[in-house]
Amino acid sequence: MWLVTSLVAAVAATAAWRFAPKKYRMDLLGVMLWGLTAMILVDHILGYEGGAFLEMETDGLVANGVLLGILMLVPVIAIWAAYLAFTRYKMNLAKG
Repeated sequence: MWLVTSLVAAVAATAAWRFAPKKYRMDLLGVMLWGLTAMILVDHILGYEGGAFLEMETDGLVANGVLLGILMLVPVIAIWAAYLAFTRYKMNLAKG
């Protein structure tokens, strides 16, 4: 399910990129989320052993697949937000 969660987030960021102002850099967020989705898809393909391809539960520390997907989105969004804050700070320094 974490594949579906990241895919939905990537599609939403791509759709938002068409409508949001350029200052929010939704293109960067979209690329980051599409990269996350591609990595999860490759992980699913390489680790596939038969049975259900999309599972609701995991064998790891986080048992719920949707929660795992959301937890994977948190660092991506945090890095994107930190990038936005840093570029705004740099622009404010340049202005005076």
